[in-house]
Amino acid sequence: MFQKNKIATYNLWLLIASVMFSCGGPEPRRPVEVKSGSFFKASVERSKALLAKEEKRIQEIIENDSANEYLHTAAGSWYRLDVANEETEYTPQPDDLVVMTYNLIGLNNDTIYTKDDIGVLTYKVDKQELFPGLRNSVKLLKEGETATFLFPSSLAYGYHGDNEKIGVNVPIKATLSILKIEKHRDSIQ
Repeated sequence: MFQKNKIATYNLWLLIASVMFSCGGPEPRRPVEVKSGSFFKASVERSKALLAKEEKRIQEIIENDSANEYLHTAAGSWYRLDVANEETEYTPQPDDLVVMTYNLIGLNNDTIYTKDDIGVLTYKVDKQELFPGLRNSVKLLKEGETATFLFPSSLAYGYHGDNEKIGVNVPIKATLSILKIEKHRDSIQ
């Protein structure tokens, strides 16, 4: 009888040990192809080189236009104020309605879209789609002001273009006029 209990105890311990060590859980599959990140690194390097080339071209335009003073924006574009409004300090805030016109020109002064092509737009600040550079530029001008902006392609239509007249990675120049700002009631000071 003692021998039977000893064998039963031994079998019980063997069963417990096998259960404990066999339940390691599912093992994750290994990827078939390991990505090194070199594609993304190369893409970043191409983007940096393209931006440097476009900024160099923009700096040449600014240097050749010695009659005007250009300002650099936090977003990465440059602009000159063509018509100033000294009577107010108010610039468009989120949710304001801005009535505006603009045109788009290549950096070689080739017309892409005229103001007539685009027409007069009513834009709700930060709530409607515009290309990134223009979306930021609207907030820099006051009612009645006009400015000419120089945008690298990353702030224009980027690597996709506009599927019509603006190709891939095209830096552009835009002359933007703010005709009217209708303040959102929360913006009224």
